[in-house]
Amino acid sequence: MVGERGVGASSSARTADGALAPAARLLPSLAAVYRAQLSRARVARIPLLFVATFQSVGIMVLMRGVVDRGSSEAQSVVAGSAVLVVAFVALNLLAQYFGQLRAAGGLDHYATLPVPPASVVLGAAGAYASFTVPGTLVTGVVGCVMFDLPLGHLWVLAAVIPLAGAALSGLGAALGLLAPRPELATLLGQLGMSAALLLGVLPADRMPEVVRFARDLLPSTYGVEAFARTFGHHPNWPDVLLDLGVCGAVGVASLAVATWAYRRAAVR
Repeated sequence: MVGERGVGASSSARTADGALAPAARLLPSLAAVYRAQLSRARVARIPLLFVATFQSVGIMVLMRGVVDRGSSEAQSVVAGSAVLVVAFVALNLLAQYFGQLRAAGGLDHYATLPVPPASVVLGAAGAYASFTVPGTLVTGVVGCVMFDLPLGHLWVLAAVIPLAGAALSGLGAALGLLAPRPELATLLGQLGMSAALLLGVLPADRMPEVVRFARDLLPSTYGVEAFARTFGHHPNWPDVLLDLGVCGAVGVASLAVATWAYRRAAVR
């Protein structure tokens, strides 16, 4: 919390006549919260990356026995496994973090800082999503090699990671802030990650119609679809951009809901 206290000290400095200085602007306070959260989570970085990546690579190893190399099903498995790393951190762990923060009274500390609520949510979400970058890249490379898929369009992950991360981070933060108990926040985070696993990794054409509808409601699905479409010899880039656009729009909406949930939880 050293960085966070620094935000409060600089933002709540008094003017010469004793009045409180104006509240910090969004971008500077967002950067400060992001750095503070990143510093606090750095201790758990290696085990976090290992667990998230090992889980996704292990799923691809299991699916290798039932999915043919180079097929459309293989594309879905690799894309879904890569985005699952994002879901593990941005949705599951962030839901747990905000649930524990609310139960321990940590929101009271943030409420005393003259920073916009959006900066708290976005800063924490961005810090957690940043940890997914190495694991997602490793999972994508290993999956392409394992299922004989081209590596040439892995650069699209530069768009998939932040957009899917924003959508899932907003959802995870909202679940953690709205859950009445931290245990329930943990449960909801686990259920959300399980949904990302079942609906994102398994090929859509093998699912019942009802399950496909549920898959369309999951924010990470559009990141999975955007990544999977790039594995073809001639990717349909308008469809890729459309999926990324939907993912980004859902991200904005979910972060807005998380900001509202933060305001609601902070005043209680």
